[in-house]
Amino acid sequence: MSDSPSPTTVKPTGILGLIERVGNALPDPALLFFYGCILIMVVSHLGVMAGWSVRPIKMQEVMAPVVDASGVPMVDAATGQPRMEPVIDPATNRAKTELIESGDPIQARSLLSAEGIYWCLSNMVANFVNFPPLGIVLVAMFGVGLAEKTGMFDTLIKGMALVVPQTLLTPAIIFIGIMANIASDAGYIVLPPLAAALYLSSGRSPLAGIAAAFAGVSAGFSANLLIGGTDVLIAGITTPNAQILDPGYAVNPACNLYFMAASTLLLVFVGWGVSARFVEPRLNKRAPEDGGPAGRVAAGPDAMRLSAAEAKGLRWAGLWLVVLLVALALLVFIPGAPLHGKFTNPTTNRVTDRWVDAIVPIVLFAFLVPGIAYGVAVGQIRTQKDVIGCMIHAMRTMAPVITMAFFASQFIAFFNHSNLGRMLAIIGGTTLAEAQLPTGVVIVGFICLVMFLNLLVSSMSAKYVLVAPIFVPMFMMLGISPELTQASYRVADSVTNIITPMNTYMIVILVVMQKFAPRAGVGTLVSTMLPYSIVFAVVWTLFLLGWMQLGIPLGANGPLHYIPTGR
Repeated sequence: MSDSPSPTTVKPTGILGLIERVGNALPDPALLFFYGCILIMVVSHLGVMAGWSVRPIKMQEVMAPVVDASGVPMVDAATGQPRMEPVIDPATNRAKTELIESGDPIQARSLLSAEGIYWCLSNMVANFVNFPPLGIVLVAMFGVGLAEKTGMFDTLIKGMALVVPQTLLTPAIIFIGIMANIASDAGYIVLPPLAAALYLSSGRSPLAGIAAAFAGVSAGFSANLLIGGTDVLIAGITTPNAQILDPGYAVNPACNLYFMAASTLLLVFVGWGVSARFVEPRLNKRAPEDGGPAGRVAAGPDAMRLSAAEAKGLRWAGLWLVVLLVALALLVFIPGAPLHGKFTNPTTNRVTDRWVDAIVPIVLFAFLVPGIAYGVAVGQIRTQKDVIGCMIHAMRTMAPVITMAFFASQFIAFFNHSNLGRMLAIIGGTTLAEAQLPTGVVIVGFICLVMFLNLLVSSMSAKYVLVAPIFVPMFMMLGISPELTQASYRVADSVTNIITPMNTYMIVILVVMQKFAPRAGVGTLVSTMLPYSIVFAVVWTLFLLGWMQLGIPLGANGPLHYIPTGR
């Protein structure tokens, strides 16, 4: 790749160019979320006026009385009730199933009524304060911003540029992004700006670095070589829904480990190919002020070498990072230590490792402590006031994120409170449940449905809570294991994360992108990420279907097929 950028930006062409132009012609993202709030208020009120409602459904076996040889119904001696047994379909030798209504109807809530407007106003502050990314971003950025202000990031990037071969930079970024999911949402905050700066220092488009990082962290969300909090959470949702049919069924949190570990390697190579074939060549046509390549930050090998002060700073930063990691390991592994063992959330009953619940403060200190050590070593930090000054500088740079977060938080809260998201999820789920399709087609249809629902309800757990009661037991009746249903869901839930405006971290990525391309908008981001989303969806789905054909277990206690007990 040449280090000399094109002098002018080539007008985006093709379908991606059209998407970018249309997207960028839209209002500022903050205003877009504001208009979305108005739309939800109007639609929710129309829904109430039209009497829109959706009744939840669940799948159950068709039961019939057990009769003796003379055709007389038999009675259970213990209960005095007629004995019932599943009706077997002779064509499939499986129990017949039916959809039944379950629970009270879900009705649209008007946000234009007196009560609705009161709710909007009275919850406006709470919607903003409780917006999940806000606290994570602000707390983590105290450490990240200090490390950036002292120059540690620049030096670290320079060192990485000397170590990582240019040909392996993209797969390295994607792999780190996928593995960053073990640290919850911290990867969204830390990796994209690092990747952008690393690409820029190498004479490549910083937007390409952001795209590779975002693809790894978000489109590859469920893939990992290790077991994390996501595995525990989703298994905890699958288990009670599998017990609808099989009361003794339990889903192991490691049930998808083999498939997700293999998927990690697959997505690294697929993402590398998408970057090289589609994304980076397109971004290379941009001028530097629009996020295109700007040439190396400094010419010649001497300029890329670390100075004596920089090398000393990195040594001190590394030393204090090791001290911090040792202290963290003691807190995690010593019985009775603050981060040892499990924690049960009293509200959600979610069981997680204590250190996972503390991941955001851990990220804060992981950057704060080495950043201070580096700053002291190179002379950037001389007094305590310098530390606070660096942290204040970090908060100044967060103003665009905070502004967009306010409007995004209202939009998502309005959408959830109106019940429109839940109703759309149930309607789509019912449609697929009523179709009579082969197993492979069922899995593909389920993946397509969840991909679409992810554009409306991005929360992995919230969406799974809606669809799992329908599909987990339904698929069990088709001989599909709960573990395979869960794996299919995780594939679908991941691949469209990078193109849905409902992804609460999209605003964070957009703000990072606008540092290098001030005119970039939602259209720029979506058109850049769409190739990853499409290719990941196709390849990952085919990979799952191939895995099913080979009959390989999905993980520990992760069968592909469900065999009813006692039959």
